[in-house]
Amino acid sequence: MKQNVEKRNPQGIIDYLALALTTWGVGYLPLMPGTFGSMVGVLIYFGVVWFDISVGVQFVTAGYTPDQITALIWASNSILLITFIIIGIWASGRTIGILGNTDPSEAVVDEVLGVLITLLFIPQGAGWIYILAGFGLFRLFDIWKPYPIDSLQSLPAGVGVCADDIVAGVYAGMCLSIGYAITILV
Repeated sequence: MKQNVEKRNPQGIIDYLALALTTWGVGYLPLMPGTFGSMVGVLIYFGVVWFDISVGVQFVTAGYTPDQITALIWASNSILLITFIIIGIWASGRTIGILGNTDPSEAVVDEVLGVLITLLFIPQGAGWIYILAGFGLFRLFDIWKPYPIDSLQSLPAGVGVCADDIVAGVYAGMCLSIGYAITILV
């Protein structure tokens, strides 16, 4: 539930950093800031996949087994995602007063997180069709907001900004992984 709050001006570098992390620059674009934020999430996903491939190649040359490399990549990606969620909650909570709303449309860090969570449910390199399907499924759940997604927006501060999209990402990811499993089994 969006509620207006007393608006304040950014004060110092920390506020500007929080604004940058909350909006990713695309939050100020007209019409569909959530969709643009979701696109940023897909771009970050591609960057992570590229990085994981680069690191994986170096681990192969160092003599690690494929199972060891997979475990290291999954562990590092999990730590990265949890860190990003914590930073996103902090940044969006800090900018509520600056943007003047408890769930400002300029805040797209929640959409970025939701897409990243959605795409975590399929193997890296699964293909464009699954990435596009994940993007579409996330946007569907983000807009539709089935139970309990809508009620999570009433949580305080940055948790309220991000929690609904995190759960939408989990819902979309579950649907995506079921679809992926069906297509590889058929």
